[in-house]
Amino acid sequence: MHTLSDFDFELPSDLIASHPLSERDASRMLVVAGDDIYDRQVRDLLEYIRPGDAVVFNNSRVIPARFMADGKHEITLHTATDDGCWWGLCKKFNKIPVGLQLALDDGTQIEIMAHDETSGLKIKFLCDDVFAVLDRVGKMPLPPYMKRDAEIADQERYQTVYSSPLGSMAAPTAGLHFTPELLGEIEKRGAKIVNITLHVGAGTWLPVKTEDLSQHKMHSEWGCITAPQADIINAAKRVIAVGTTSLRLLESAAMNTGKSDKYKRVMPFCSTTDIFITPGYKFRAVDVLLTNFHLPKSTLFMLVSAFAGLDEMRSAYSHAVAEKYRFFSYGDCCLLFKRGDL
Repeated sequence: MHTLSDFDFELPSDLIASHPLSERDASRMLVVAGDDIYDRQVRDLLEYIRPGDAVVFNNSRVIPARFMADGKHEITLHTATDDGCWWGLCKKFNKIPVGLQLALDDGTQIEIMAHDETSGLKIKFLCDDVFAVLDRVGKMPLPPYMKRDAEIADQERYQTVYSSPLGSMAAPTAGLHFTPELLGEIEKRGAKIVNITLHVGAGTWLPVKTEDLSQHKMHSEWGCITAPQADIINAAKRVIAVGTTSLRLLESAAMNTGKSDKYKRVMPFCSTTDIFITPGYKFRAVDVLLTNFHLPKSTLFMLVSAFAGLDEMRSAYSHAVAEKYRFFSYGDCCLLFKRGDL
């Protein structure tokens, strides 16, 4: 049984990318195939695409989820609720009374509906169009490790070029490396592109605080794979997930596939998921994963360790540090092959 300490590693702070490269597909790509490691470029991904592959992207679009309330409370939305409210993270949120109304920079009022130790504030927007308000007052919710405020350029660069339905509070960052030209070349090689949707919330990036991993509770995130998309994925020779959010949704949709001969990999899925993947998990849907480099002790580093092997990932990350790869959301990426499939 692994504990939190097993997923720790040293990372020099100067390797954390605070800004993106000038070209989306100019990043480096570390290929990890068992014990073999290759230093490549994102554009070399095409060499690994085969006819009959399904390349699966998360097309959720990031909302400008960070804003000020009453000029002093910085709130970052992360999850919409069924009753039209949102959960948002805020420092010292317990000191903001339930029932209090706060004003945003454009005059819109919000009401505090509830507190939760992990989810923060439950907020009701007293307006007709929340997204229109956020367009006026919100900023892109850059991760705190970038240690800077969002800039105008982030409005475009912290979105994938294929993003569509609004709903994420963090970008599905592996997709940031793709250009329309690269997507076109993937299809020319006989692969199918499938754009599924997982609205990224707090679940994928909140820190794990318990040494016993079984005590960690993931936040739920809403995702959808339609029946036509499931058909394409089930017909594929291989499934390549672009990003851990795509993988998490695919594996959530694979949970009950053994109950039907029709669904070899995934079933249609439109629901919430709080799947938490750690070493020992049996992958049912995904064969190859393209993903960025993740934080020490994070649920995402646990996920990639489950997929490609903990020892293999620790070795790969040591290589990436030695070769000065760029880490995290605006950083480089790695191409991983499922352990045992080589």
